[in-house]
Amino acid sequence: MIKFLDLKKINEPYEAAFQEKLKTVLANGWYILGNEVAAFESDFANYCETKHCIGVGNGLDALVLIFKAYIQLGKLKKGDEVIVPANTYIASVLAVLQADLVPVLVEPKLETYNIDPDLIQEKITSKTKAILAVHLYGQLAEMDQINVIAIQNNLIVVEDAAQAHGAKMNYELRITNYESQNRNAQAYSFYPGKNLGALGDGGAVVTNDSELAKVIQSLRNYGSEAKYQNEYIGVNSRLDELQAAFLNAKLPNLDAENTIRRAIAKRYLLEIKNEKIVLPFWDLSENHVFHLFVIRTENRAELQQYLLKNGIETIIHYPIPPHKQKAFSDWNNLSFPITEKIHNEVLSLPISPVLTMEEVDFIIAILNKY
Repeated sequence: MIKFLDLKKINEPYEAAFQEKLKTVLANGWYILGNEVAAFESDFANYCETKHCIGVGNGLDALVLIFKAYIQLGKLKKGDEVIVPANTYIASVLAVLQADLVPVLVEPKLETYNIDPDLIQEKITSKTKAILAVHLYGQLAEMDQINVIAIQNNLIVVEDAAQAHGAKMNYELRITNYESQNRNAQAYSFYPGKNLGALGDGGAVVTNDSELAKVIQSLRNYGSEAKYQNEYIGVNSRLDELQAAFLNAKLPNLDAENTIRRAIAKRYLLEIKNEKIVLPFWDLSENHVFHLFVIRTENRAELQQYLLKNGIETIIHYPIPPHKQKAFSDWNNLSFPITEKIHNEVLSLPISPVLTMEEVDFIIAILNKY
C-alpha cells in the first residue's frame, strides 16, 4: 500500500536529532517559552525574511491572535467584516468568528482554488476592514492584486499560510511582506502533516509589524508581558519547548524537501494523461510548495475506490465546504457553485519527500489506466 502520507518515514531521518533535542530540553529543565522556542522563533523569522516570529499553540490560534491583536490595537473592532475565501478549511472561518468578527465569503478561481481577487471588490462594504488570504494546498494566493485592493480600500491583510511553508513570490519573497505598508501578518501551522511538521500541535505568527508582534506575544501568554501583570484578556497558547526544538531540527531541510515535492508534482503534471482527470494549475515558479497535489474528477468516489484497490491511498481535502457545515446552519442555504464544485470533485494524491520515484511511476500508470 502506498500511504497518502507516511509520517513515520518522514521523521525517521531526524530521530537521532530529536533524541539530542530531548536530552537538551531535559538538561535545561525549562519547559515553557525557553531557549528552544526563542531559537526557533529567531530562525523561522529569518527563514521567512520577517522581523518577528511568535510561536503559539497551533495554526488556528495563530490566526485568532492576529485578529485579536488588531482589535487591541484599535485597527479592528468586534463586528467588523473580514473577506474570507469560501473554498478553505474551516479553521480560516473559525478564526474570524472566534475574534468576534464577521466572515464574508468570496468564491475562488476554479483554476487555482484560491480566492478570486476580481470578486473581492464587490463584497467590500463600509464594514469591511480586513482580507484573509488563504494559500490553499501550498500555492500562494494572488497577493499583488489582493494587496492593491487592500491599499485602495484601507484594509488589513492577514495570510493563512498554514499549508505554504517556504512558498516564494517572484522567486524572492517567502510569503509576501509589503514591509512599507507594515500591514501584513501570516499564520502558520506545524501540525504533523504540514511541510514543516512537529510531532504534535504547534503554530506561529510571522510579521514585520513590531507593535502587532508585541501584543501577540502578550496575548499568547495570558495577556501578560511581565509575570502576574496582565495587560490584556489573553489566552494560553504557547509553542511547546520540545516541539520548537524538533521543528528547528527539521527547518534546515525544508527547502530541499519542498524541491522534492515540486519534482513529484512536475511528473504528475507532465505524465498523467487522462481526460477524466483535471490536474491543478502551476506556473512552475516557487509560489507552490505542494503541501497537497489535488486533482478533480466528476466520479470521485469511483476513482478513489479504484486507486485503493490498486494499493494507493488518497484523501479528500475537503468534502464539505464551510457554508454547508452543520456548525454554520445559517449559511446552509447560501450558494457558492464554484466552491461546491471543487468540494464535490477534489481528490488528493500522495506527495511527500519520502515518496519514491518508483511509487510515482506506479501512481501515474494506474491513473492513466483509469
